[in-house]
Amino acid sequence: MRAFLLAAGEGRRLRPLTDTTPKCLVPINGKPLLALWLELCRKHGITEVLINLHHLHEKVLAFLNAHDFGVNVTTDYEPKLLGSAGTVARHRSFVAGESEFFILYADNLTDVDLTRMLRFHRRGESLLTLGLFHTETPEQKGIVTLDGQNVVVDFVEKPNHPRSNLANAGIYIASQELYQHLPATNFLDFGSDIFPRLVGKMYGYVIQEYLLDIGTHATYQQSQSEWKEIEQVTRF
Repeated sequence: MRAFLLAAGEGRRLRPLTDTTPKCLVPINGKPLLALWLELCRKHGITEVLINLHHLHEKVLAFLNAHDFGVNVTTDYEPKLLGSAGTVARHRSFVAGESEFFILYADNLTDVDLTRMLRFHRRGESLLTLGLFHTETPEQKGIVTLDGQNVVVDFVEKPNHPRSNLANAGIYIASQELYQHLPATNFLDFGSDIFPRLVGKMYGYVIQEYLLDIGTHATYQQSQSEWKEIEQVTRF
Protein backbone atom coordinates (compact mmCIF):
# COMPACT_ATOMS: atom_id res chain seq x y z
CA MET A 1 0.00 0.00 0.00
CA ARG A 2 1.28 3.47 -0.90
CA ALA A 3 0.54 6.97 0.36
CA PHE A 4 1.27 10.58 -0.47
CA LEU A 5 2.19 12.43 2.73
CA LEU A 6 1.87 16.13 1.98
CA ALA A 7 4.37 18.02 4.13
CA ALA A 8 5.40 21.11 2.16
CA GLY A 9 3.37 23.67 4.10
CA GLU A 10 5.17 26.70 5.52
CA GLY A 11 3.09 26.92 8.70
CA ARG A 12 2.86 30.68 8.60
CA ARG A 13 0.31 30.84 11.42
CA LEU A 14 2.77 29.01 13.68
CA ARG A 15 5.53 31.59 13.33
CA PRO A 16 8.01 32.21 14.91
CA LEU A 17 8.20 28.46 15.68
CA THR A 18 8.17 27.57 11.99
CA ASP A 19 10.81 30.17 11.12
CA THR A 20 13.38 27.57 12.16
CA THR A 21 11.39 24.32 12.36
CA PRO A 22 9.46 22.82 9.43
CA LYS A 23 5.79 22.50 10.30
CA CYS A 24 5.89 18.74 9.81
CA LEU A 25 8.65 18.49 12.45
CA VAL A 26 7.03 20.52 15.23
CA PRO A 27 7.18 18.37 18.37
CA ILE A 28 4.09 16.80 19.92
CA ASN A 29 5.17 15.98 23.48
CA GLY A 30 8.73 15.73 22.23
CA LYS A 31 8.08 13.67 19.09
CA PRO A 32 8.03 15.30 15.63
CA LEU A 33 4.63 15.25 13.93
CA LEU A 34 6.13 13.57 10.86
CA ALA A 35 7.36 10.68 13.03
CA LEU A 36 3.84 10.13 14.33
CA TRP A 37 2.53 10.00 10.77
CA LEU A 38 5.14 7.50 9.60
CA GLU A 39 4.43 5.30 12.62
CA LEU A 40 0.71 5.45 11.81
CA CYS A 41 1.40 4.48 8.21
CA ARG A 42 3.47 1.49 9.25
CA LYS A 43 0.79 0.38 11.74
CA HIS A 44 -1.80 0.24 8.97
CA GLY A 45 0.24 -1.56 6.33
CA ILE A 46 1.43 1.40 4.27
CA THR A 47 4.89 0.42 3.09
CA GLU A 48 5.77 3.17 0.57
CA VAL A 49 5.37 6.90 1.23
CA LEU A 50 6.13 9.91 -0.97
CA ILE A 51 6.70 13.11 0.99
CA ASN A 52 6.76 16.48 -0.77
CA LEU A 53 9.00 19.15 0.74
CA HIS A 54 9.42 22.90 0.42
CA HIS A 55 9.98 25.06 3.51
CA LEU A 56 13.25 24.19 5.33
CA HIS A 57 13.40 20.99 3.32
CA GLU A 58 17.02 20.30 4.28
CA LYS A 59 15.97 19.83 7.90
CA VAL A 60 13.27 17.34 6.93
CA LEU A 61 15.76 15.39 4.82
CA ALA A 62 18.25 15.31 7.68
CA PHE A 63 15.55 14.02 10.02
CA LEU A 64 14.48 11.29 7.61
CA ASN A 65 18.08 10.24 6.96
CA ALA A 66 18.69 9.89 10.70
CA HIS A 67 15.67 7.70 11.46
CA ASP A 68 14.11 4.47 10.23
CA PHE A 69 10.37 4.12 10.69
CA GLY A 70 9.96 0.85 8.84
CA VAL A 71 8.46 2.60 5.83
CA ASN A 72 10.21 3.22 2.51
CA VAL A 73 10.27 6.98 1.98
CA THR A 74 10.66 8.90 -1.28
CA THR A 75 11.00 12.68 -1.09
CA ASP A 76 10.46 15.39 -3.68
CA TYR A 77 11.53 18.98 -3.18
CA GLU A 78 9.18 21.56 -4.68
CA PRO A 79 11.02 24.87 -5.26
CA LYS A 80 7.59 26.30 -6.05
CA LEU A 81 4.56 24.77 -4.37
CA LEU A 82 2.36 22.66 -6.64
CA GLY A 83 -0.70 22.52 -4.38
CA SER A 84 -2.12 19.42 -2.73
CA ALA A 85 -3.60 17.99 -5.92
CA GLY A 86 -0.69 19.26 -8.00
CA THR A 87 1.76 17.08 -6.07
CA VAL A 88 -0.44 14.00 -6.57
CA ALA A 89 -0.83 14.81 -10.27
CA ARG A 90 2.92 15.21 -10.77
CA HIS A 91 3.74 11.84 -9.21
CA ARG A 92 1.27 9.56 -10.92
CA SER A 93 4.09 7.10 -11.56
CA PHE A 94 4.56 6.64 -7.80
CA VAL A 95 1.18 4.89 -7.55
CA ALA A 96 1.17 3.26 -10.98
CA GLY A 97 -0.20 -0.24 -10.60
CA GLU A 98 -1.90 0.56 -7.28
CA SER A 99 -5.67 0.11 -7.39
CA GLU A 100 -6.01 2.51 -4.45
CA PHE A 101 -3.75 4.79 -2.43
CA PHE A 102 -3.85 7.23 0.49
CA ILE A 103 -3.40 10.99 0.38
CA LEU A 104 -2.54 12.36 3.83
CA TYR A 105 -1.96 15.90 5.06
CA ALA A 106 0.98 15.91 7.47
CA ASP A 107 -0.13 19.05 9.31
CA ASN A 108 -2.93 17.20 11.14
CA LEU A 109 -2.51 15.24 14.37
CA THR A 110 -4.57 12.05 14.42
CA ASP A 111 -4.77 8.40 15.41
CA VAL A 112 -7.32 7.62 12.70
CA ASP A 113 -7.90 3.94 11.96
CA LEU A 114 -6.75 3.91 8.34
CA THR A 115 -7.51 0.19 8.02
CA ARG A 116 -11.16 0.72 8.89
CA MET A 117 -11.35 3.66 6.50
CA LEU A 118 -9.90 1.49 3.73
CA ARG A 119 -12.59 -1.16 4.29
CA PHE A 120 -15.22 1.57 3.95
CA HIS A 121 -13.64 2.80 0.73
CA ARG A 122 -13.63 -0.65 -0.81
CA ARG A 123 -17.31 -1.17 -0.05
CA GLY A 124 -18.22 2.05 -1.86
CA GLU A 125 -16.02 1.45 -4.90
CA SER A 126 -15.86 5.20 -5.51
CA LEU A 127 -13.03 7.11 -7.14
CA LEU A 128 -12.31 8.84 -3.83
CA THR A 129 -13.25 8.58 -0.16
CA LEU A 130 -13.01 11.86 1.70
CA GLY A 131 -12.19 11.70 5.42
CA LEU A 132 -14.40 14.04 7.45
CA PHE A 133 -14.69 15.36 10.99
CA HIS A 134 -17.16 17.52 12.90
CA THR A 135 -15.91 21.09 13.26
CA GLU A 136 -16.99 24.01 15.43
CA THR A 137 -15.75 26.50 12.81
CA PRO A 138 -17.32 25.44 9.49
CA GLU A 139 -16.80 28.88 7.97
CA GLN A 140 -13.04 28.20 8.03
CA LYS A 141 -13.08 24.70 6.48
CA GLY A 142 -14.02 22.80 3.36
CA ILE A 143 -17.57 21.70 4.24
CA VAL A 144 -19.35 18.58 2.99
CA THR A 145 -22.98 17.53 2.84
CA LEU A 146 -23.71 13.79 2.62
CA ASP A 147 -26.80 11.91 1.49
CA GLY A 148 -28.16 8.81 3.19
CA GLN A 149 -25.63 6.57 1.44
CA ASN A 150 -22.64 8.74 2.45
CA VAL A 151 -22.25 10.14 -1.06
CA VAL A 152 -20.88 13.69 -1.10
CA VAL A 153 -23.66 15.84 -2.55
CA ASP A 154 -22.11 19.23 -1.78
CA PHE A 155 -18.62 20.60 -1.15
CA VAL A 156 -17.90 24.26 -0.46
CA GLU A 157 -14.56 25.68 0.64
CA LYS A 158 -15.01 28.10 3.58
CA PRO A 159 -18.73 28.76 3.01
CA ASN A 160 -20.43 31.90 4.28
CA HIS A 161 -23.53 29.87 5.10
CA PRO A 162 -22.46 26.28 5.90
CA ARG A 163 -24.99 23.53 5.25
CA SER A 164 -23.30 21.17 7.72
CA ASN A 165 -20.39 20.97 10.13
CA LEU A 166 -18.68 18.03 8.39
CA ALA A 167 -15.25 19.25 7.36
CA ASN A 168 -12.50 17.99 5.10
CA ALA A 169 -9.99 16.15 7.31
CA GLY A 170 -7.13 16.01 4.81
CA ILE A 171 -7.22 12.21 4.74
CA TYR A 172 -8.29 10.60 1.46
CA ILE A 173 -8.26 7.25 -0.30
CA ALA A 174 -8.25 7.46 -4.08
CA SER A 175 -8.49 5.07 -7.00
CA GLN A 176 -6.64 5.45 -10.30
CA GLU A 177 -9.75 7.08 -11.74
CA LEU A 178 -8.87 10.23 -9.80
CA TYR A 179 -6.19 11.01 -12.37
CA GLN A 180 -8.86 11.55 -15.01
CA HIS A 181 -9.89 14.63 -13.00
CA LEU A 182 -6.46 16.19 -12.40
CA PRO A 183 -5.75 18.63 -15.23
CA ALA A 184 -2.21 19.64 -16.15
CA THR A 185 -1.57 23.03 -14.56
CA ASN A 186 1.04 24.84 -12.47
CA PHE A 187 -0.95 24.74 -9.22
CA LEU A 188 -3.83 22.52 -8.21
CA ASP A 189 -5.64 22.39 -4.87
CA PHE A 190 -8.04 19.62 -3.88
CA GLY A 191 -10.40 21.82 -1.89
CA SER A 192 -10.65 24.70 -4.35
CA ASP A 193 -10.12 23.05 -7.72
CA ILE A 194 -11.03 19.36 -7.55
CA PHE A 195 -13.60 18.39 -4.91
CA PRO A 196 -16.37 20.77 -6.04
CA ARG A 197 -16.21 19.04 -9.46
CA LEU A 198 -16.37 15.55 -7.92
CA VAL A 199 -19.64 16.08 -6.06
CA GLY A 200 -21.76 12.96 -6.50
CA LYS A 201 -18.70 10.86 -7.42
CA MET A 202 -17.04 10.49 -4.01
CA TYR A 203 -17.99 9.18 -0.59
CA GLY A 204 -17.56 10.79 2.81
CA TYR A 205 -16.16 8.86 5.78
CA VAL A 206 -16.70 10.41 9.20
CA ILE A 207 -13.60 9.85 11.33
CA GLN A 208 -14.40 8.69 14.85
CA GLU A 209 -10.87 8.92 16.24
CA TYR A 210 -8.93 11.96 17.39
CA LEU A 211 -8.05 14.58 14.77
CA LEU A 212 -6.77 18.11 15.21
CA ASP A 213 -5.39 20.65 12.73
CA ILE A 214 -2.43 22.17 14.56
CA GLY A 215 -2.25 25.16 12.25
CA THR A 216 -2.45 27.82 14.99
CA HIS A 217 -0.65 28.42 18.26
CA ALA A 218 -3.87 27.75 20.16
CA THR A 219 -4.48 24.34 18.60
CA TYR A 220 -0.79 23.48 18.82
CA GLN A 221 -0.85 24.05 22.57
CA GLN A 222 -4.14 22.16 22.79
CA SER A 223 -2.58 19.18 21.05
CA GLN A 224 0.09 18.67 23.71
CA SER A 225 -2.23 17.80 26.59
CA GLU A 226 -4.80 16.00 24.45
CA TRP A 227 -2.23 13.79 22.72
CA LYS A 228 -0.69 12.87 26.07
CA GLU A 229 -4.06 11.49 27.16
CA ILE A 230 -4.41 9.51 23.92
CA GLU A 231 -0.92 8.04 24.35
CA GLN A 232 -1.75 6.96 27.89
CA VAL A 233 -4.92 5.19 26.75
CA THR A 234 -3.10 3.55 23.83
CA ARG A 235 -0.26 2.40 26.06
CA PHE A 236 -2.67 0.47 28.25
